[in-house]
Amino acid sequence: MQHHQTNNEYLECEQRWVYWLLITAAGWFGAYTFMLRGGVFCNAQTANFVLLAIALGQHRWMDAAYLLIPIGAYFLGAFVSEMLGKSVKRFHLLRWDTMLIGVEILVVIGLGFLPQSVPDQICQIALNFICSMQFNTFRQVKGIPAATTFVTNHIRQVGSCLAKFIRHRDRESSERLLIHGSLIVFFTVGAILGAVCCRLFGYPSVWGSAVILLAIFIRLAIADRSYEKDQLSRVPHGH
Repeated sequence: MQHHQTNNEYLECEQRWVYWLLITAAGWFGAYTFMLRGGVFCNAQTANFVLLAIALGQHRWMDAAYLLIPIGAYFLGAFVSEMLGKSVKRFHLLRWDTMLIGVEILVVIGLGFLPQSVPDQICQIALNFICSMQFNTFRQVKGIPAATTFVTNHIRQVGSCLAKFIRHRDRESSERLLIHGSLIVFFTVGAILGAVCCRLFGYPSVWGSAVILLAIFIRLAIADRSYEKDQLSRVPHGH
Protein backbone atom coordinates (compact mmCIF):
# COMPACT_ATOMS: atom_id res chain seq x y z
CA MET A 1 0.00 0.00 0.00
CA GLN A 2 1.39 3.34 -1.02
CA HIS A 3 1.55 6.33 1.28
CA HIS A 4 -0.89 9.04 0.29
CA GLN A 5 0.30 12.62 0.27
CA THR A 6 -1.48 15.18 2.42
CA ASN A 7 -2.90 17.01 -0.59
CA ASN A 8 -4.87 13.97 -1.71
CA GLU A 9 -8.58 14.38 -2.27
CA TYR A 10 -9.30 11.50 0.12
CA LEU A 11 -7.92 10.72 3.55
CA GLU A 12 -6.32 7.39 4.47
CA CYS A 13 -9.48 6.44 6.39
CA GLU A 14 -11.45 6.74 3.12
CA GLN A 15 -9.28 4.37 1.10
CA ARG A 16 -10.55 1.07 -0.27
CA TRP A 17 -8.28 -1.12 1.82
CA VAL A 18 -9.76 0.31 5.04
CA TYR A 19 -13.29 -0.56 3.95
CA TRP A 20 -12.25 -4.00 2.73
CA LEU A 21 -10.74 -4.87 6.11
CA LEU A 22 -13.57 -3.28 8.11
CA ILE A 23 -16.24 -5.25 6.31
CA THR A 24 -14.14 -8.41 6.63
CA ALA A 25 -14.18 -7.93 10.40
CA ALA A 26 -17.94 -7.31 10.26
CA GLY A 27 -18.47 -10.60 8.46
CA TRP A 28 -16.44 -12.26 11.22
CA PHE A 29 -18.68 -10.63 13.86
CA GLY A 30 -21.79 -11.94 12.12
CA ALA A 31 -20.51 -15.51 12.00
CA TYR A 32 -19.39 -15.33 15.62
CA THR A 33 -22.67 -14.14 17.10
CA PHE A 34 -24.75 -16.45 14.93
CA MET A 35 -22.70 -19.57 15.67
CA LEU A 36 -21.72 -18.99 19.30
CA ARG A 37 -23.65 -16.10 20.81
CA GLY A 38 -27.38 -16.58 20.48
CA GLY A 39 -27.93 -17.25 16.78
CA VAL A 40 -28.35 -13.57 15.89
CA PHE A 41 -26.62 -11.06 13.64
CA CYS A 42 -25.19 -8.00 15.39
CA ASN A 43 -24.41 -5.93 12.29
CA ALA A 44 -27.84 -4.33 11.69
CA GLN A 45 -31.22 -3.92 13.38
CA THR A 46 -33.86 -4.58 10.71
CA ALA A 47 -34.56 -8.10 11.99
CA ASN A 48 -34.83 -6.85 15.56
CA PHE A 49 -37.44 -4.29 14.53
CA VAL A 50 -39.45 -7.00 12.78
CA LEU A 51 -39.28 -9.15 15.91
CA LEU A 52 -40.26 -6.13 18.01
CA ALA A 53 -43.32 -5.51 15.86
CA ILE A 54 -44.31 -9.19 16.02
CA ALA A 55 -43.92 -9.21 19.81
CA LEU A 56 -46.06 -6.09 20.15
CA GLY A 57 -48.68 -7.53 17.81
CA GLN A 58 -48.85 -10.69 19.90
CA HIS A 59 -48.93 -8.78 23.22
CA ARG A 60 -45.63 -10.30 24.34
CA TRP A 61 -44.58 -7.20 26.24
CA MET A 62 -41.48 -8.62 27.92
CA ASP A 63 -40.10 -9.91 24.61
CA ALA A 64 -40.72 -6.49 23.09
CA ALA A 65 -38.97 -4.76 25.98
CA TYR A 66 -36.01 -7.11 25.67
CA LEU A 67 -35.60 -6.27 21.98
CA LEU A 68 -35.29 -2.61 22.87
CA ILE A 69 -31.91 -3.41 24.44
CA PRO A 70 -29.98 -4.26 21.21
CA ILE A 71 -31.90 -1.57 19.32
CA GLY A 72 -31.00 0.92 22.02
CA ALA A 73 -27.35 -0.15 21.92
CA TYR A 74 -27.26 0.47 18.18
CA PHE A 75 -28.90 3.88 18.63
CA LEU A 76 -26.44 4.76 21.39
CA GLY A 77 -23.49 3.74 19.23
CA ALA A 78 -24.52 6.17 16.50
CA PHE A 79 -25.12 8.94 19.04
CA VAL A 80 -21.81 8.46 20.85
CA SER A 81 -19.77 8.23 17.66
CA GLU A 82 -21.35 11.43 16.35
CA MET A 83 -20.66 13.30 19.58
CA LEU A 84 -17.10 12.04 20.04
CA GLY A 85 -16.24 12.42 16.38
CA LYS A 86 -16.77 16.15 16.70
CA SER A 87 -15.11 16.62 20.08
CA VAL A 88 -11.85 14.65 19.83
CA LYS A 89 -10.48 16.90 17.09
CA ARG A 90 -9.38 19.50 19.61
CA PHE A 91 -6.81 17.09 21.07
CA HIS A 92 -4.90 16.93 17.74
CA LEU A 93 -3.51 13.49 18.55
CA LEU A 94 -5.39 10.95 16.44
CA ARG A 95 -8.45 11.15 14.23
CA TRP A 96 -11.72 9.84 15.68
CA ASP A 97 -11.76 7.19 12.94
CA THR A 98 -8.48 5.82 14.28
CA MET A 99 -9.55 6.00 17.92
CA LEU A 100 -12.74 4.12 17.11
CA ILE A 101 -10.78 1.20 15.69
CA GLY A 102 -8.75 1.15 18.91
CA VAL A 103 -11.96 1.01 20.95
CA GLU A 104 -13.25 -1.83 18.79
CA ILE A 105 -10.06 -3.80 19.35
CA LEU A 106 -10.35 -3.45 23.13
CA VAL A 107 -14.00 -4.53 23.08
CA VAL A 108 -13.27 -7.55 20.90
CA ILE A 109 -10.37 -8.64 23.09
CA GLY A 110 -12.59 -8.39 26.16
CA LEU A 111 -15.35 -10.42 24.51
CA GLY A 112 -12.92 -13.21 23.71
CA PHE A 113 -12.25 -13.70 27.41
CA LEU A 114 -15.92 -14.15 28.29
CA PRO A 115 -16.71 -17.78 29.17
CA GLN A 116 -19.62 -19.70 27.70
CA SER A 117 -21.57 -19.19 30.91
CA VAL A 118 -21.81 -15.43 30.36
CA PRO A 119 -25.19 -14.44 28.85
CA ASP A 120 -25.01 -14.09 25.08
CA GLN A 121 -26.76 -10.74 25.32
CA ILE A 122 -23.63 -9.10 26.73
CA CYS A 123 -21.66 -9.98 23.60
CA GLN A 124 -24.56 -9.07 21.33
CA ILE A 125 -25.03 -5.63 22.88
CA ALA A 126 -21.29 -4.86 22.82
CA LEU A 127 -21.02 -5.76 19.13
CA ASN A 128 -24.25 -3.89 18.34
CA PHE A 129 -22.69 -0.82 19.91
CA ILE A 130 -19.37 -0.93 18.08
CA CYS A 131 -20.96 -1.92 14.74
CA SER A 132 -23.23 1.10 14.99
CA MET A 133 -20.29 3.40 15.72
CA GLN A 134 -18.36 1.91 12.80
CA PHE A 135 -21.34 2.24 10.44
CA ASN A 136 -21.84 5.88 11.43
CA THR A 137 -18.16 6.81 11.25
CA PHE A 138 -17.02 5.18 8.01
CA ARG A 139 -19.50 6.41 5.43
CA GLN A 140 -17.79 6.83 2.07
CA VAL A 141 -14.98 5.00 0.34
CA LYS A 142 -13.28 7.47 -1.99
CA GLY A 143 -16.47 9.50 -2.29
CA ILE A 144 -18.82 6.53 -2.79
CA PRO A 145 -21.35 5.89 0.01
CA ALA A 146 -20.68 2.46 1.49
CA ALA A 147 -21.54 0.47 4.61
CA THR A 148 -18.88 -1.45 6.52
CA THR A 149 -21.12 -3.67 8.66
CA PHE A 150 -23.65 -5.30 6.28
CA VAL A 151 -24.11 -5.95 2.56
CA THR A 152 -27.80 -5.39 1.78
CA ASN A 153 -27.23 -2.06 0.07
CA HIS A 154 -24.10 -3.34 -1.67
CA ILE A 155 -26.14 -6.11 -3.31
CA ARG A 156 -28.66 -3.53 -4.52
CA GLN A 157 -25.89 -1.28 -5.79
CA VAL A 158 -24.24 -4.12 -7.72
CA GLY A 159 -27.49 -4.79 -9.54
CA SER A 160 -28.11 -1.11 -10.23
CA CYS A 161 -24.54 -0.30 -11.29
CA LEU A 162 -24.33 -3.36 -13.51
CA ALA A 163 -27.45 -2.25 -15.39
CA LYS A 164 -26.06 1.28 -15.78
CA PHE A 165 -22.71 -0.04 -16.97
CA ILE A 166 -24.34 -2.27 -19.58
CA ARG A 167 -26.36 0.69 -20.87
CA HIS A 168 -23.71 3.40 -20.78
CA ARG A 169 -20.30 1.69 -20.44
CA ASP A 170 -19.23 4.62 -18.27
CA ARG A 171 -16.33 4.71 -15.86
CA GLU A 172 -18.38 5.81 -12.84
CA SER A 173 -20.73 2.82 -13.03
CA SER A 174 -17.75 0.50 -13.48
CA GLU A 175 -15.98 2.00 -10.46
CA ARG A 176 -19.05 1.74 -8.25
CA LEU A 177 -19.74 -1.79 -9.43
CA LEU A 178 -16.22 -2.89 -8.51
CA ILE A 179 -16.29 -1.23 -5.08
CA HIS A 180 -19.67 -2.60 -4.03
CA GLY A 181 -18.90 -6.01 -5.47
CA SER A 182 -15.54 -6.19 -3.70
CA LEU A 183 -17.13 -5.24 -0.37
CA ILE A 184 -19.56 -8.16 -0.71
CA VAL A 185 -16.63 -10.48 -1.41
CA PHE A 186 -14.64 -9.29 1.61
CA PHE A 187 -17.68 -9.55 3.90
CA THR A 188 -18.18 -13.13 2.73
CA VAL A 189 -14.51 -13.95 3.26
CA GLY A 190 -14.69 -12.55 6.80
CA ALA A 191 -17.78 -14.63 7.57
CA ILE A 192 -16.10 -17.77 6.21
CA LEU A 193 -12.95 -17.16 8.25
CA GLY A 194 -15.05 -16.44 11.32
CA ALA A 195 -17.09 -19.62 10.88
CA VAL A 196 -13.99 -21.77 10.47
CA CYS A 197 -12.31 -20.23 13.52
CA CYS A 198 -15.50 -20.56 15.60
CA ARG A 199 -15.53 -24.26 14.85
CA LEU A 200 -11.82 -24.69 15.62
CA PHE A 201 -11.25 -22.36 18.56
CA GLY A 202 -14.64 -21.60 20.09
CA TYR A 203 -15.30 -18.41 22.00
CA PRO A 204 -11.79 -16.87 21.76
CA SER A 205 -12.11 -17.04 17.94
CA VAL A 206 -13.45 -13.48 17.95
CA TRP A 207 -9.85 -12.38 18.50
CA GLY A 208 -9.20 -13.08 14.83
CA SER A 209 -11.26 -10.02 13.94
CA ALA A 210 -9.10 -7.99 16.36
CA VAL A 211 -6.04 -8.88 14.26
CA ILE A 212 -7.76 -7.41 11.21
CA LEU A 213 -8.72 -4.28 13.13
CA LEU A 214 -5.19 -3.95 14.51
CA ALA A 215 -3.80 -3.77 10.97
CA ILE A 216 -6.18 -0.88 10.26
CA PHE A 217 -5.36 0.89 13.51
CA ILE A 218 -1.61 0.77 12.98
CA ARG A 219 -1.78 2.15 9.46
CA LEU A 220 -4.26 4.90 10.33
CA ALA A 221 -2.22 5.88 13.40
CA ILE A 222 0.88 6.17 11.22
CA ALA A 223 -1.05 8.40 8.83
CA ASP A 224 -2.33 10.58 11.69
CA ARG A 225 1.12 11.10 13.15
CA SER A 226 3.03 11.57 9.90
CA TYR A 227 1.80 12.36 6.39
CA GLU A 228 -1.71 13.43 7.47
CA LYS A 229 -0.72 15.11 10.73
CA ASP A 230 -1.71 18.52 9.39
CA GLN A 231 -5.18 17.26 8.43
CA LEU A 232 -6.46 15.89 11.75
CA SER A 233 -9.36 18.37 11.73
CA ARG A 234 -10.33 17.56 8.15
CA VAL A 235 -13.77 15.95 7.85
CA PRO A 236 -14.07 12.80 5.73
CA HIS A 237 -16.55 12.79 2.85
CA GLY A 238 -20.12 11.98 3.84
CA HIS A 239 -20.07 13.78 7.22
